Amino acid sequence: MAGTLRAGTDGDVSPRGATAGQAVSVSTVSRTLRFPAADERWRCGGCGNLTRFDVVSSNRTRAYWHVGLSGEAAIDEHAVLAEEVESVTCRWCGRSDAIEYVPRADADES
Repeated sequence: MAGTLRAGTDGDVSPRGATAGQAVSVSTVSRTLRFPAADERWRCGGCGNLTRFDVVSSNRTRAYWHVGLSGEAAIDEHAVLAEEVESVTCRWCGRSDAIEYVPRADADES
């Protein structure tokens, strides 16, 4: 059940409109998403997909812009200061709740 959360009279957090003592089901599962490390990859636990994902991420960067006298700009240096993965969705089945991290197979193994 999704809803706006507010503090109840007894200090508990409950969805708006719930009365004191009323049982309410609220999902509190929160996952921290990240890009896979060098020795792992994403896998969709729903359909088994290993290769196609829609990734939404936010980046905070610092760039050194060199603007010529003509007004044309070129970026000479670029550094990523922070990067956050907001969502990963399987391109095959559309699930975002089943993305998992699995070891990456070594390319030299047969």
